[in-house]
Amino acid sequence: MQEIIVDRNEADQRLTKLLMKYLNQAPSSFIYKMLRKKNIKLNGMKAKGDELLKKGDAIQLYLSDETISGFRSEITSERQSPSAHIKLKVIYEDEHILIADKPVGILSQKAEAFDYSMNEAFIDYMLEKGELSQTQLQTFKPSICNRLDRNTSGLIICGKSLSGSQGMNSIIKNRLVDKYYTTIIHGELTETIDSRCYHIKDGTKVHIYDKKPSEGNAVEIHTIFEPVRAANGYTLVRVTLITGKTHQIRAQAAHLGFPIIGERKYHNDTDSINFYKKYGLKYHLLHCESLHFHDIKGSLDYLNNRKFICEKPKLFQKIERDLFH
Repeated sequence: MQEIIVDRNEADQRLTKLLMKYLNQAPSSFIYKMLRKKNIKLNGMKAKGDELLKKGDAIQLYLSDETISGFRSEITSERQSPSAHIKLKVIYEDEHILIADKPVGILSQKAEAFDYSMNEAFIDYMLEKGELSQTQLQTFKPSICNRLDRNTSGLIICGKSLSGSQGMNSIIKNRLVDKYYTTIIHGELTETIDSRCYHIKDGTKVHIYDKKPSEGNAVEIHTIFEPVRAANGYTLVRVTLITGKTHQIRAQAAHLGFPIIGERKYHNDTDSINFYKKYGLKYHLLHCESLHFHDIKGSLDYLNNRKFICEKPKLFQKIERDLFH
């Protein structure tokens, strides 16, 4: 018999959900069968599986070690080698959430089995601090709440606890956090553009339309481009992201005729060669600079009216100085 004692990151979810995480190779039919046969109990009593777990609850598994190991694939820290390790630049941290500055070139979440992303970096950080154990990792995996493209830098949020992840995902879904980006675009923008367009994702690329197409799964996107400084054929822009879709800022800026410097997916930019030769710029110049929380209720209400800012990467700052000073 094995026993699982529910901790704070396992509470507030249904029994079957936790069992499917713990016995992650078992079909749901097996778990329900074991519940019916009383081979799995909750606090020593027969359970149906829909019980909402509380901290301190005890789950008894009256199964052989061989059966349990056969239905489990151990989850461990996903660092592949010491060279893959990312030292987090932490902007803010409490027991529920962590906000860090994501560098250019790092995925938010891994795309392939051997990728090392910000998600793995967060887990390694918590393991090293002793805030997460390999045992806890079997039933709760801290995860990022907002995604940034591989070559977009800036503020990224991780849910350190179950309530932190749930609360932050609700905040983002209900648009209770304002996300501001900064970028440099081709062209001298003289007034703010409050742009609503339609977005269709097509594989690794997206298409932007002024009017909703009759075909395709188009969704409306909303972005505000505000000029900060313009000179020499370029504009430093503050971008307010209202919705959040794949490549939204990059594709929409190009669609409006003001592509981001370094952008190659949505703009055939021969000028990118000059930026590469002069600065070594190999990517689009886009940075998530600030997050402003408002109207927060519930477990994360202490974030209400909080603002978090991180400075632009050094290469961004150098290009900005050269173009506008």
